Amino acid sequence: MSAIRPVVLAAGKGTRMKSALPKVLHALAGKPLLLHVLDTVDQLAPVGLSVVVGHGAQAVRERVAERFDGATIAWVEQTEQLGTGHAVREALPTIDDGDTVLITYGDVPLTRLDTYRRLLDACTDDALGLLTLVMDDPTGYGRIVRQGGAIVAVVEQKDATPEQLAITEVNAGVIAIRGARLRALLARVGNDNAQNEYYLTDVIGLAVQEGMQVEAVHPGIAHEVDGVNSRVQLARLERLHQGDVAQALMEGGVTLADPARLDVRGTLVTGTDCYIDVNCVFEGDCTLGDDVVIGPNCVLRDARIADGARVHAHCTLEGAEIGAGCSVGPYARLRPGTRLAQGARIGNFVETKNAEVGVGSKINHLSYVGDATLGRDVNVGAGTITCNYDGANKHRTTIGDAVFVGSNTALVAPVTLGAGATVGAGSTITRDAQPDTLVLTRARQTQLDGWVRPTKKTD
Repeated sequence: MSAIRPVVLAAGKGTRMKSALPKVLHALAGKPLLLHVLDTVDQLAPVGLSVVVGHGAQAVRERVAERFDGATIAWVEQTEQLGTGHAVREALPTIDDGDTVLITYGDVPLTRLDTYRRLLDACTDDALGLLTLVMDDPTGYGRIVRQGGAIVAVVEQKDATPEQLAITEVNAGVIAIRGARLRALLARVGNDNAQNEYYLTDVIGLAVQEGMQVEAVHPGIAHEVDGVNSRVQLARLERLHQGDVAQALMEGGVTLADPARLDVRGTLVTGTDCYIDVNCVFEGDCTLGDDVVIGPNCVLRDARIADGARVHAHCTLEGAEIGAGCSVGPYARLRPGTRLAQGARIGNFVETKNAEVGVGSKINHLSYVGDATLGRDVNVGAGTITCNYDGANKHRTTIGDAVFVGSNTALVAPVTLGAGATVGAGSTITRDAQPDTLVLTRARQTQLDGWVRPTKKTD
């Protein structure tokens, strides 16, 4: 196959979105619509990507630059919105005659890689590939006109006759064609139609006139070619996509309490026999080992959970690594840099950040542990905090193996607790504790006999 050059049309304003944000930057599954398309076509190993922008061009460039470098993207600005044919014509300087040009759309995010590949396979020097599908209700779509079974034209709805409006095979808009053929055909496209626009679809009829074949390719599932023109359509496509994700997870050995109440906004790689309860959100890159249980209403972002771990209800894990057999929550927040070794336990209303928790160690209740290293079999009592920030800099707390920290303790970093040390409840520790010692800073308790409480004065 010749060099592949995807051309992605992303210039539309998206008036029906009723938003200041360019339509192609609205998110589906946590990622802008346009990046869904670019990430997919980039897997075709193209010579480069041509992206036609218009409304909000600068914002689109800046967002895409977070993912693709300037050498990969050839930006084309369509300053006048004169139709899809005009948009592709503007991109012709980025296309070589020998390229196989794949024309697709920045607001059609879910077309699969296999569908694009089959479309490219249909393209030859004498044939172009056209993505079509049959719809029960084709309203709004260009109709595929055939003669003797062969495609001879695409007619837009506003220009169609009553007989053509009855056709149920429609144009999905995605085309694969050789660069030289595209250049010659676009030069002949006019704007004598109801919209006074240059339709890319006119290329089909002109190609047939030149003796080219038009090879129809159908998507594996219909919503692969659904576009987004409103927030209602975006929400519908979100649920369809999440349904596909849920099905793939279940087919891979995951049990979902309710497939309709799952959101994966990134990638989720799972082992076997995982269980995910309702209303869980996975963002970024998440990994679950074998036999992992995620309780209801949890949010995991860039988290790695090892075999047999349990994340109980209402937990938030971000940038955390959970070792095998660990238990987290309920109502725990593990922030970036948290690393739990095998069998560690984080309980309810505990927050950690940049904390390494050793094998079998426990932080079970109402505690904050940040910028800390805990050894094996440490017990951190309820209400303990590491005072790691002095207003300008962060400092580290180091806790040795088998240390017992009593409840309601403040550990003022930098501080080290030696192995086997015990910290009495209610202490504020500002100096290092030696191994196997008891340290406490508790004030002497005073008792006053016969004490009478004050009473409220009356007039």
